[in-house]
Amino acid sequence: MIAFDGNKNYQLKAGDYCIARKNHLVRYTKFKNEGLFEKIIIVFDEPFLRKFIDRNTPVMQSWAVDNSFLFIEEDKLINNFILSLGPYYNTNEQIDDQFSYVKREELLLILLRNNPKLTAVFFNFAVPQKIDLEEFMNRNFRFNISMERFAFLTGRSLSTFKRDFQKVFSFNPGQWLTKKRLDEAYFLLKNEKQKPTEVYLNVGFEDLSHFSFAFKKQFGIAPSELNLE
Repeated sequence: MIAFDGNKNYQLKAGDYCIARKNHLVRYTKFKNEGLFEKIIIVFDEPFLRKFIDRNTPVMQSWAVDNSFLFIEEDKLINNFILSLGPYYNTNEQIDDQFSYVKREELLLILLRNNPKLTAVFFNFAVPQKIDLEEFMNRNFRFNISMERFAFLTGRSLSTFKRDFQKVFSFNPGQWLTKKRLDEAYFLLKNEKQKPTEVYLNVGFEDLSHFSFAFKKQFGIAPSELNLE
């Protein structure tokens, strides 16, 4: 699997372990092996983490790391933990609720034992701070998320986000995102010779027909016709 966070690609191979961090925008490209793609996802949500602190009182450490993915080295304890999950799965491939907390606590104890600095990652409950809007949007415009989410990730209320956006870009967010995504699509179609079916999702459109309509309205030509010029 290849993950892209707007700035960096992360390659996950079969058997890799990694921590996908909250408040990081990431797009995934999955590759099947002999028609199969299997993954195990274990979520450490905030209520669980706060309860863990109360029960275990971990020693907090500082660690300045901003990667969207943190890879975990192969470890006997983690290998055995993954194998131990099998008996607790039900027919829907979910772990029984009665064991969910216990197994998550076990894994978190293993991770913190192997790398105590992870306390700085897991137990950081602060909301994002106000950051450079222009840099963030130019890096993340391809992600199709709500305005509320863009506002939160830049450390702003929705109203402040819209006001700051207008000052920086002289467009409202919706207009700017559409134009930016279409300009990127034009470049990929014209210069990289990609196909519309390869482009529309990668630049932030959910629907091919909507992408084609918006593209023709912007450039006067259908995206499928651009490669024919």
